[in-house]
Amino acid sequence: MCVLVTASCSSSEAPDGLAASSPRTNGTYLALGDSVPFGSYDGAGDAYEDADNFVGYPQLVGAQLGLAVSNAACPGETTVSFRDGGCGYRESYPLHVSYGSAGQPQLDFALEKLAELDDVELVTVQLGANDAFECQRSTRSRCTDATDVQAFARSVQSNLDSILSALREKAGYGGQLVVVTYYVPNSDEAFGQALRTLDEVIDTVARAHDAAVADGYEAFREKAETTAGDTVEAGLVYPNDVHPTDAGQRVLADAVLAVVD
Repeated sequence: MCVLVTASCSSSEAPDGLAASSPRTNGTYLALGDSVPFGSYDGAGDAYEDADNFVGYPQLVGAQLGLAVSNAACPGETTVSFRDGGCGYRESYPLHVSYGSAGQPQLDFALEKLAELDDVELVTVQLGANDAFECQRSTRSRCTDATDVQAFARSVQSNLDSILSALREKAGYGGQLVVVTYYVPNSDEAFGQALRTLDEVIDTVARAHDAAVADGYEAFREKAETTAGDTVEAGLVYPNDVHPTDAGQRVLADAVLAVVD
């Protein structure tokens, strides 16, 4: 996610002492998406100058599977900017990887990486939440009216379909592809419906491209049952934020691992 570049793309240290990148052993894991896979940090502002301060579920999954992690995620990325370029975070702060040029879209980086490497064992994609936040900012209903939600969903469906098509067909990647759905970060029931609609779109598009779906929504819902669905109270999301805590990142990692062959 990452609603604004200055928002807490929320980890002061790698969970369980993990480094931000995994040693190369059994191949490569390419992680794509927004601030959720980029990683979380709940600390001082100068932490943004070092991407290694941000540890997300890709690092946890890579360590578990023994894969070298290439985490190309960019906080604030939408399905549009992923394809066309324009992720503003990169203008101010470093990412975990260096793109080929300042304006290179994340999709182009991914296609180059897949062409360059012959040992990519896993690709994950998590996109769409920032599209929902943009819908919330740009519509009078704040993305709660059915018409606004449907328009947002159609846009994400079209964009995500073209992204997964490019990974499968243009890059010729036939390996394990996992698309990750989103949790509901707060108790805003009306906007939560938009996020659930997003997850339905993600599920539909993923399956059309022979991709597994890691169900972040259900994983968080189960963990938050004892707190009446409050993901902040359950310790999964930072207070006054939308980003997962270290515990939340571990839940997402488990959701990915559950569907990896």
